[in-house]
Amino acid sequence: MKVLRFYAPKDVRIEDVPEPTCGPDEVKLRVRNCSTCGTDVKIFNNGHQNISPPRIMGHEVAGEVVEVGADVSGWSVGDRAQVIAAVPCGECYECRRGWMAVCENQTSVGYQYEGGFAEYLIVPRQVLKVDGLNRIPDNIGFDEASVAEPFACAINAQELISVAEGDTVVVFGAGPIGCIHIRLARANGASRVFLIDVNAERLKMSADAVKPDEVINGSEVDVVERVKELTDGRGADVVITATAANVAQEQAIRMAARRGRISFFGGLPKTNPYIQCDSNLVHYRELMIMGANGSAPEHNKRALEYISTGKVPVKDLITARLPLDRALEAFDIVAKGEAIKVTVEP
Repeated sequence: MKVLRFYAPKDVRIEDVPEPTCGPDEVKLRVRNCSTCGTDVKIFNNGHQNISPPRIMGHEVAGEVVEVGADVSGWSVGDRAQVIAAVPCGECYECRRGWMAVCENQTSVGYQYEGGFAEYLIVPRQVLKVDGLNRIPDNIGFDEASVAEPFACAINAQELISVAEGDTVVVFGAGPIGCIHIRLARANGASRVFLIDVNAERLKMSADAVKPDEVINGSEVDVVERVKELTDGRGADVVITATAANVAQEQAIRMAARRGRISFFGGLPKTNPYIQCDSNLVHYRELMIMGANGSAPEHNKRALEYISTGKVPVKDLITARLPLDRALEAFDIVAKGEAIKVTVEP
């Protein structure tokens, strides 16, 4: 079968490898869609400490069951399924407390296990153990289902900061995850949502799709002052930094209203992970700053429900589709911000 395999930073190859065999405690999928994200580009450029090469990349996976191991129940050939990416152990202190998104023993599809940029994927027993293989509702496509994984991460973040009825929400980052955050915030009851980016073309492309109440170009205006103008000086109830930018996190603190909730959703580069924080703003405004790291299996199920019910549509966010032998082109499109969401169809 054809795969996209990581060997080293900037050494990622389209190859032919033997089709994998399904063990008694595994499920074999015919991959129909594996969508791409900024993390794939980071891995291409810099590698990752959890990847032991050679490794098939890809972690936003949806496909069709073609074989079920003898010891696996509940699945049949022909079933349509979405696969979690972050795999909790289900046994550590965090997992027992229900905090599976921060499992200390977490492993990942496309990192420790072979990923979805392939014609076939073996769903390992570790995924099945934590109920991480999810049925795709009949009314949504494989392409939409593949977006459930990043969507699940947005659900986790907004749950942690309690986005609610009447909130004014600011989202930094006009990429696909920023678009999902805007639609999810509306579904959670936000009264106004503002979108901030410094790339005018990407801002327009995403704003045309998700129609925020205000579009703010950070290369042209002082974003903190603009948000305060739009809120009569009060600031935003919720700020989500869906971008790997230090300045966005610093601006988020400065634009948050009293009792504002801030989600540091996008991680910063390991070479520059520090920001300047006016601690007195946090202290006197009683600001709440929360990290958001990935998702739990249950968030993936909820993402599929949001898509299926139409509360948060995602199909129109998929603006580029490529076959597997052009997967490296997909990475380039993501890196240049030339599409909202890019999916690979093996």
